[in-house]
Amino acid sequence: MDRKMLELLVCPLTRAPLKWDPEACELISRHAGLAYPVRDGVPILLVSEARRLDDTQ
Repeated sequence: MDRKMLELLVCPLTRAPLKWDPEACELISRHAGLAYPVRDGVPILLVSEARRLDDTQ
């Protein structure tokens, strides 16, 4: 994930910064408790496409 692009992206639900998880290929929003997928290098920042984070992350 390009560092400059990551600095520009925010969670669409909370407007909080996102953290890149390279192992899962997801953008993490701790404030919302959601993980947004990145498919073919394109972040999918739709709440309906995000998965809920469990308490272990």
